[in-house]
Amino acid sequence: MKNQFILPCMLISAMAFSQNYATGYVFHDANKNLKKENRENGMSKVAVSNGEDVVLTNEKGWYQIPVKEGQTIFVVKPAQFMFPVSSLQQPMYYYQHKPQGSPADFKYKGSAPTGNLPKEINFPLFEQKENKDFSILVFGDPQPYNEKELDYFRRGIVNEVKNNKKSAVFGISLGDIVGDDLSLQPLYSKVMKEVGLPWYNVMGNHDMNYDAKEDQLSDETFEANFGPANYAFNYGNVHFIVLDDILYPDPRGGKSYWGGFREDQMKFVENDLKHVDPNQLVVISYHIPLYQSHEKSFRKEDRERLFKALEPFKNTLLLSAHTHVQQQLFYGKEAGWNGEKPLHEYNVGTTSGDWYSGIKDNLGVPASTMRDGTDRGYSFINFKDNQYDIEYKVAGKQESYQIKLHVPEVIPFHSKNSARIMANFFMGSKNDKMEYRIDQGEWKDMSFSPTADPNFAISVYQWDTTQQLFEGRRPSNPEISQHIWTAGFPKKLSKGSHTVEVRVIDRYGKIYTATEQFIVAEPNPIP
Repeated sequence: MKNQFILPCMLISAMAFSQNYATGYVFHDANKNLKKENRENGMSKVAVSNGEDVVLTNEKGWYQIPVKEGQTIFVVKPAQFMFPVSSLQQPMYYYQHKPQGSPADFKYKGSAPTGNLPKEINFPLFEQKENKDFSILVFGDPQPYNEKELDYFRRGIVNEVKNNKKSAVFGISLGDIVGDDLSLQPLYSKVMKEVGLPWYNVMGNHDMNYDAKEDQLSDETFEANFGPANYAFNYGNVHFIVLDDILYPDPRGGKSYWGGFREDQMKFVENDLKHVDPNQLVVISYHIPLYQSHEKSFRKEDRERLFKALEPFKNTLLLSAHTHVQQQLFYGKEAGWNGEKPLHEYNVGTTSGDWYSGIKDNLGVPASTMRDGTDRGYSFINFKDNQYDIEYKVAGKQESYQIKLHVPEVIPFHSKNSARIMANFFMGSKNDKMEYRIDQGEWKDMSFSPTADPNFAISVYQWDTTQQLFEGRRPSNPEISQHIWTAGFPKKLSKGSHTVEVRVIDRYGKIYTATEQFIVAEPNPIP
């Protein structure tokens, strides 16, 4: 979002001058003309931040906060109110203080010089009714590397979502908005406008300015197009925090990046949470998961400090993307979390799936099944007061499609058989209960068995066995999926057709089923 979308939402005096403090009013803009008028009341006890410090407005809605060059002043939206939104459906709640502008030698441009700090920076808020029961949309990694892939995103995800947003009140994209070509960010925003909901964006490692010599400057283009990379807001009884968790360049001396937070970011989280009711649900969104396959992917001290800040809150949820698989991560004492119950991080499946790979579907969009066998899609998070549940929606499929089965077409009659019934529950974790039955028989437990998804493996290896190259890009190789269950076949099945049915009861008490048929037959004699 360019500065011209930001400035109209603030009343700035013509006599601007340099100062060390930003001051102004947060006010109820009753007539929605974006100007503070005498009859419009200031709003008290609203949090305002510079990305590190957090202050509350006084009884007249007035605030004063220190500001340094390069910082962004923003309001933490209170419940029952909404920011104005730009023509691109992006909330306008901030003022960027960049007197000199972004570095001029960056490949992708950032902010133009903002000049001296205005005498007053006023923030309008519109009143809106917010229920404590509501839903939001969550996207992982749209990540188009070119306009062709951006069109895949539009046709494969956005066109469906704008007609299937249900009761969602806003959306969040969890980073990797684009794939390194930052000139695509404004085009992405134009595509997202079609959804028709206010939309918040998270910084990803493919959204960075690689020219930056220090982390504070790695998000200059992101900030110019979307606003601050670290911010917070309230809706209903939920407090949302968004963070940039990519340290670039890698402070360990490398040229790549590292998962973690700067000191100013951690102070912002700690200062922000001081003003949050402990009974609220706290949802923190970032890009890189706090824990992956090895500790080197995320700075341990930062994770533990974040956990410490969250300890007073009984209800929390962490959201990440980045991996292009879907996982349910639960943190306990061994990871440094000392809360009453495990801390849940939902590592969200991506809208780009496996980077727009595979054979195209009926829309002309690559299948893009992820390496763990999860079909590309998006998520709904449903909030009920300070509790939540999550639904994953596979793009182009019915909402009931939550489990993909792998069942042999035919198994031998009355002989040993090593074949397995395999169920991939896309939202699953080892805490879910998966059962199966054959021909309406007794339900029996399936075993939680992380392994490669066989359906996905078959779809990949057909690229290696074809005599004629397919159009597009070969999918990535299969990896261990953390949401697969297996079961064997009974020994005494009659010859003929049979039906296997599986059902799962997930952590929210929701039940999903899937069925498949197979045949029991006599082996053909060897001639």
